[in-house]
Amino acid sequence: MKFIAMSLITFAAGGCGVDPGVTETLAGDQVEVLDLKVENDQYAALDLNQAGVSVGDMDVYSGNAMKDGRKVGRGGGSCQVTHLDGEKVTMQCVITMELEHGSVTMQSFWTRGASPLDMAVTGGTGVYRNARGTVRFWDIATPNERARAEITR
Repeated sequence: MKFIAMSLITFAAGGCGVDPGVTETLAGDQVEVLDLKVENDQYAALDLNQAGVSVGDMDVYSGNAMKDGRKVGRGGGSCQVTHLDGEKVTMQCVITMELEHGSVTMQSFWTRGASPLDMAVTGGTGVYRNARGTVRFWDIATPNERARAEITR
């Protein structure tokens, strides 16, 4: 079985402030919507248990989030194999993204090769200290990878 790289799943905002991608909710929270291109720059597949794909193996990755041709964030994370069912590989993925005004954390289960992938925004720092929401990724580990983040803060 061949490892298919779990790429960096990233998102960021240019200024991370109020802009056309930010709207107000009834409770006064801001919802930031970000459409981004993902550029992966480093990747390692760690075969940690028995030879070949097995529970405990990890993919570790990093990269940049791009908007309108410019870098707007960077981050990294890992996915660890948690379950095998024949050729179906399930992984627990955790990511941290650094942005201009704070960081955002995400996590999700992922079935290797599945697209799209929805990740839960689990928190953050700075202006994202109370962040929640979802980030959807398409074309994972390809040159066409992209993400759409909907973050409530």
